[in-house]
Amino acid sequence: MGKSHQTGWVSIRGKYWYGYYRETVLDPETNEERVKKIPIRLGLKTQMNKLKARNALREEITKRNGQVPEGRVLKDSSVTFEWFVRNRYFPLRQGDWRPETAVTKMDQIEMDLIDKFGPYPMDVLDKFVLQTHLNALAERYCQDRVKQARSYLKSIFDEAIEQEFLAKDPTRKLKTPKNLRPKDKRVLTWEQMWSILAIAARRDRLLLALDMTEALRPSELFALRWRSFDGDNTLFITETVYRRKLRPYGKTPGSLTKVHLPEGLTDELRAWKVECGDVSPDDFIFPNADGGILDSANYRFRVLKPLADALGIERLNFQILRRTMATQAQSMGSVKDIQAHLRHSRPDTTANEYMQALPASVQQMVGSVYLMLTKGGEEKESEKQSFVDLPQNATNFSVAPPVSC
Repeated sequence: MGKSHQTGWVSIRGKYWYGYYRETVLDPETNEERVKKIPIRLGLKTQMNKLKARNALREEITKRNGQVPEGRVLKDSSVTFEWFVRNRYFPLRQGDWRPETAVTKMDQIEMDLIDKFGPYPMDVLDKFVLQTHLNALAERYCQDRVKQARSYLKSIFDEAIEQEFLAKDPTRKLKTPKNLRPKDKRVLTWEQMWSILAIAARRDRLLLALDMTEALRPSELFALRWRSFDGDNTLFITETVYRRKLRPYGKTPGSLTKVHLPEGLTDELRAWKVECGDVSPDDFIFPNADGGILDSANYRFRVLKPLADALGIERLNFQILRRTMATQAQSMGSVKDIQAHLRHSRPDTTANEYMQALPASVQQMVGSVYLMLTKGGEEKESEKQSFVDLPQNATNFSVAPPVSC
């Protein structure tokens, strides 16, 4: 699909000269190309002749096909969305992304944006086409994915303007759809966690108990080696793993640190080390069958899903376990305590994304509020009764002087 570079034609309608040219556009309803006649009012017929009207139309067409206000012609109005993203956007952004993050982001842009807009020129994608696409994504995907798609679109078109491929930003007023699918923020009860640990195999029970207690990310949990455990009450997180590749960094600046182990968990880790036999400091605490790195997706499929099915739990993964720890611990420590334990950069992330309301806790809070209210009422009633019971000639109390206005 391309934009016409014809000179168009002019005609008189009433008191004005009008110019026309044809343009091939993308129909957002049928998702097909169609030819659209573009009318432009040029000026009064008393102020210009036909030649001036043609020149005015030519200038307007040139302006709409890629002329910026300063007079510099844009690179090429036929540049497609796919070409720009692959050749001008990705090369710049990859320097800001970690290699593993870049793969994830590029895959999402590929699926959600390039597959849709790839063959179309950048300058024919207007706000209406982009907004209807976001609305369609909101019907199929979670809100995080839709918000990320909007963010990527704004970033891509912002870069297109910066590099002078476009004169106008069609994403300037692009909105996040309101009817987004709610996030899955389920948490487990204490009874469900007890049941999981009760039926899990020896290795899995210790692995899950460690994860439930310390709220480790799977990238941290499966990268733990015996050198990470000092044999006492400390566990050192010094590296992470992603797609079975070790990395000397974590998700946040505070990810790589030391965490405190309760005495009972420390004893269990010591016993597990004895069961593992002759292990070196570089051996993994929870290795796969070959002594290598456990894959988190494989573990989720082979261990967590069967555990969930056996106990009738709808869904079980490491994100739910981490969210559960943050939620169940909210009555045991402050938000700052839980933020430090989860090693989040901001307390907002801990409070808004991980800590969920517990109905029983809310009910208890409401009951406590009511008790405080009634306690105050009872004290006031008692004071009032004591005042009434005083003898008429009592002088052991003073009356406050009247307050003047």
